[in-house]
Amino acid sequence: MKVIIQIPCYNEEDCLAATVNDLPRHLKGIDAVEWMVIDDGSVDCTAETARTLGVHHIIRHPKNLGLAQAFMTGLNACIDRGADIIVNTDADNQYCAGDIPRLIDPILNGTAEIVVGARPIKDIDHFSLAKKILQRAGSWVLRLASKTEIIDAPSGFRAISRSAAMKLHLFDKYTYTLETIIQAGRKDIQLVSIPVRTNKNMRPSRLVKSIPHYVMQSVKTVVRIFMIYRPFRFFMFMGALPFAAGFLIGVRFVWNCMMLGSCAGKVQSLILASLLMGFGFLLFILALLADLISVNRQLLEKIDWRIRQVEEKSSLAGTLPASAGKPDLKRIHFR
Repeated sequence: MKVIIQIPCYNEEDCLAATVNDLPRHLKGIDAVEWMVIDDGSVDCTAETARTLGVHHIIRHPKNLGLAQAFMTGLNACIDRGADIIVNTDADNQYCAGDIPRLIDPILNGTAEIVVGARPIKDIDHFSLAKKILQRAGSWVLRLASKTEIIDAPSGFRAISRSAAMKLHLFDKYTYTLETIIQAGRKDIQLVSIPVRTNKNMRPSRLVKSIPHYVMQSVKTVVRIFMIYRPFRFFMFMGALPFAAGFLIGVRFVWNCMMLGSCAGKVQSLILASLLMGFGFLLFILALLADLISVNRQLLEKIDWRIRQVEEKSSLAGTLPASAGKPDLKRIHFR
């Protein structure tokens, strides 16, 4: 049983030492504990610092790709290096590394595949009141969207089993925290939250540059997530609004013309009603097409997961199947 603790980094040479020095070297019930730093295009000495600190695996992006991409790079690299459990933590030492044993316990016990550490939001001094309210509101929205009981959705302190990691695919570049929870709910990946401790703040958050910026990015992320994972409901709702408005305007026109006999000056209402209902109908058609595309994406994700399983079994066997990479000429029909 191997655990790899991954740390996505961007210009973290000043904070990385404190974070790495707190990481456990041994965990109960675990045969090997390794560390991984994903250097997301840093322009400082993050990679050199990680090497000096004895980090086992260092992966570098040639340029800054964003936190979500760094997270996925680490996830895939951990899978390739044989990790049975992947623990993700932040480079600013925000989370208490002493809680890692508690974080992986539900996975070891078989009661969860993803475990998210829930911070004591109300007790964190450097969080403003507005940020605390937004954190709670965002978690509530995510609970509705994902149908999970997540407490602290933006928390980056989480443990992920190998099987769950192989099912995750991220599309958002801003952050991985929200989308992974939505995917867990959609793919029936068992997810739980446990309370964790936090350390003293070492630097301002780079993800939350300002409250308005964070709100705009979070809203954009949530809307995009709904478009990707709930496309039928999203576009049906968006189409229902103009269609209903156009229908009501049309009823008003009919009432004035048929019942009151006053059609003069009401033609504009008929035109507006037609445009709104037509636009709503187009969104209904788009909802059907988006739903078909969503089904196709889910099938592709299942195929990708199955290919990963086959590659893993072949790797464990020490060889690839004899037919791997070779076309079966008996099954190819030329026309």
